[in-house]
Amino acid sequence: MIEHINWYPGHMKKTRELIEENRKLCDLVLEIVDARIPVSSRNPVIDQLVAGKPRVVLFNKSDLADEEATAEWIRAEQSKGRDALGINAMTGTGTAALYRLLKRIEEETNASRTRKRALRMMVVGVPNVGKSSLINRMVGRKSAKTGDKPGVTRGKQWLALENGMLLLDTPGILWPKFEDPKTGLNLAFCGSIKDEILPSEELALELLRVLMRDYPDLLTARYRLKEIPAEGDPGAAETPEEAARLANPALACMEDIARNRGFLLSGGRIDYDRTARTLLDEFRGGKIGRITLEQIR
Repeated sequence: MIEHINWYPGHMKKTRELIEENRKLCDLVLEIVDARIPVSSRNPVIDQLVAGKPRVVLFNKSDLADEEATAEWIRAEQSKGRDALGINAMTGTGTAALYRLLKRIEEETNASRTRKRALRMMVVGVPNVGKSSLINRMVGRKSAKTGDKPGVTRGKQWLALENGMLLLDTPGILWPKFEDPKTGLNLAFCGSIKDEILPSEELALELLRVLMRDYPDLLTARYRLKEIPAEGDPGAAETPEEAARLANPALACMEDIARNRGFLLSGGRIDYDRTARTLLDEFRGGKIGRITLEQIR
């Protein structure tokens, strides 16, 4: 397993300061998490930075996640007294429900005020989780800079919605060190850590191990596999090829996928780089199926 993933650019420190400076100005925190990795995509530092503020948890990219799993995560948040919704910031799914929720919160917030004012919200989350996409959709124009790579949004931006509500956009914030290696892996699988940080072939093999264990049927269907290789005793194999498959089933699975897709180099050699990048891209794009990597246990 890839054990050490550290990525803490300088602007992450500035993001912490930005949140701390503007916390008192906000009535509400919109925390966006990736529905496929609801634990790994939640920065524990955010709990400290926005402590005491009402919070709405938005499970973004819910169309890529297992529907039943997302429903369970939403219920778990609601049991803590928080509002929670599944959304797709790119297509707008769930935003109508979000607007209704925000209007209710605004009315409740103003009920105790002598002078009513528009709801002020802070949007927080890790890089590439969909903050800017949601803001663009809510504001109705491309006011927040977006990109496919994590860490694109910069600086302080107060943005006005058509209904008068105000949003404070904050850059994505990761934490200096992942205590659990699986957290870093999950973030890397979903594209929240720059691909340049980790070798794509190693990352794809780690992802394959997870999918072979938890979603073998989706993997078999997507790549037309005859079987999912299983780990075994190489000493019991009759051929060197069989021994290799038993020793490293994930690698064997990657090679099966490469052959089925025709990802071969001269002499019939496996193009591991192309296969790895395809696996990662198709997982991130939901082409393998609706997958949630973290379940409520």
